[in-house]
Amino acid sequence: MKTSLTAFIISLLAWPASSFAFDTERGEELHDSHCTNCHAAIYGNKGNEIYTRENRKIGSLTELQAQLKRCKNSLGTNWPEDQMLDVQHYLNSNFYHFKE
Repeated sequence: MKTSLTAFIISLLAWPASSFAFDTERGEELHDSHCTNCHAAIYGNKGNEIYTRENRKIGSLTELQAQLKRCKNSLGTNWPEDQMLDVQHYLNSNFYHFKE
């Protein structure tokens, strides 16, 4: 009985952590299908130069989150919070490297 209860408690503690895992691949897919056209029109290629340019405007994770919301509203995308976090994590992992 004690072993079953311990296993159950451990599984409950592990469950929320896994439900908040980022899907970086989905973030990249969302980025490529929704953001690339606008960025490429400005910077050429895939438009990723917007993230790596010398005078980039995003200097923190908070600023990245705010910019993503502005872009989401400008494009009229209907991304739920989990998809916003996936795109944020994709951008942060590949370009910004802010502490999360």
